[in-house]
Amino acid sequence: MNWDDLRIFLAVARTGTLSAAGQRLGVDPTTVARRIARLEGRVQQTLFELTPTGHVLTARGVEMLHHAQAMESAAIASVERSADNDGFPGGTVRVSVSEGFGTWIIARHLHEFTGLYPGIAIELVASTGFLNPSRREADIAIMLARPKSGPLVVRKLTDYRLGLYAARGEARKAIQGLADLKRHPLVGYVPDLIYAPELRYLDDISDGLTASLASTSVNAQAALVRSGAGVGILPCFIGDADAAVERLLPGDIDIRRAFWLVVHRDLRGIARVKMFIDWLDGLIARLAPLIQGRPAR
Repeated sequence: MNWDDLRIFLAVARTGTLSAAGQRLGVDPTTVARRIARLEGRVQQTLFELTPTGHVLTARGVEMLHHAQAMESAAIASVERSADNDGFPGGTVRVSVSEGFGTWIIARHLHEFTGLYPGIAIELVASTGFLNPSRREADIAIMLARPKSGPLVVRKLTDYRLGLYAARGEARKAIQGLADLKRHPLVGYVPDLIYAPELRYLDDISDGLTASLASTSVNAQAALVRSGAGVGILPCFIGDADAAVERLLPGDIDIRRAFWLVVHRDLRGIARVKMFIDWLDGLIARLAPLIQGRPAR
């Protein structure tokens, strides 16, 4: 069976549309459709059902998916063994991570990893939402909640702490307690665009709090707080690292969350993936006081 056809099949199965699969592979959707039709002709089975939301695998398609994934895993392992024998690990690791942690922790220190392993390319997808390791959209995902299902290896990466921050000197006199927050501009997420319940920080503080300055980007929120536009909840690894802001009401507002490390089980033994995880564990151990924040007092 033609591996190129299976590669296109995997892309459609993982993205759900011809256009998204084509974009991922660098080919036009017409080519994707033609190759899928050719594969279906060879197996004499319909592999996808076209629905209003995209291409969904049929029962025969699910069987084909398992077969294609096994071939993909064997190919990856073969390449890894060759690289290990040469003594020079290489390849690409795609890491899906939240914008704040990706920007303020990983990106700031990623040069250390590339200095150690120049043959390994890193694709750091730091954005709102996460790529799906179950569908091989990412090799590693650092998520806000533990996935409930899937062919995944999951463990807690680290706890982290969040607090209320304001531009230094701007709001300390105006905010002496939680009641004062209802009379002060708040910075936060756009409520109907929050992609994970773990980001609903204002609900953890008091009922009825809403953000009058909202953004889907935590970096934009940090910039709003820094400018004095309002006060907002920020991870301590952002707020404590910025000399232009200060933490308010630490005894009243002390929010705890966790990051979860997620890897597809077929990739857990891949050398470049293991190397990145080992490096990340070391980085987090070194930066633990910043990531986990100062206890409330």
